[in-house]
Amino acid sequence: MSETMRHAETEADIALCFPLMRELRPHLSGVEEFIVRVNRQRADGYRLLAAWRNGVPQGLAGYRMTEMLVRGPFCYVDDLVVRPDGRRSGLGARLLDAVAAEARAKGLPDLVLDTAIGNALGQRFYFRYGMLPTALRFAKRLDRP
Repeated sequence: MSETMRHAETEADIALCFPLMRELRPHLSGVEEFIVRVNRQRADGYRLLAAWRNGVPQGLAGYRMTEMLVRGPFCYVDDLVVRPDGRRSGLGARLLDAVAAEARAKGLPDLVLDTAIGNALGQRFYFRYGMLPTALRFAKRLDRP
């Protein structure tokens, strides 16, 4: 049985996505925080696409259409996660394909995401998908000197 791609639009849908998103984002404290954060990010265009099977998310892609002076308009993938028992099934690529199709339909030329420097398996997946590294991101915690 294959998955059905559908956005998590309701709070009930978002809550169903929490256990899977927590695998990618373990710092999330609970389902209530997750719902609040997803709803807050929606103000910036965030959408959460889920691959559903029997009412349970098997994979998620959180993304937004955005624009920056440095690159112009593009689609940014905030989150991409597939259940451990569904990895290597092509579901991650199908999620990215669905997001890319939406971006193309809006005339956006690029699909962009960040991955951790140490995420070698993720990097291999992105290379196989046809994505190439184009930048090195720097960050600094502002609550420390």
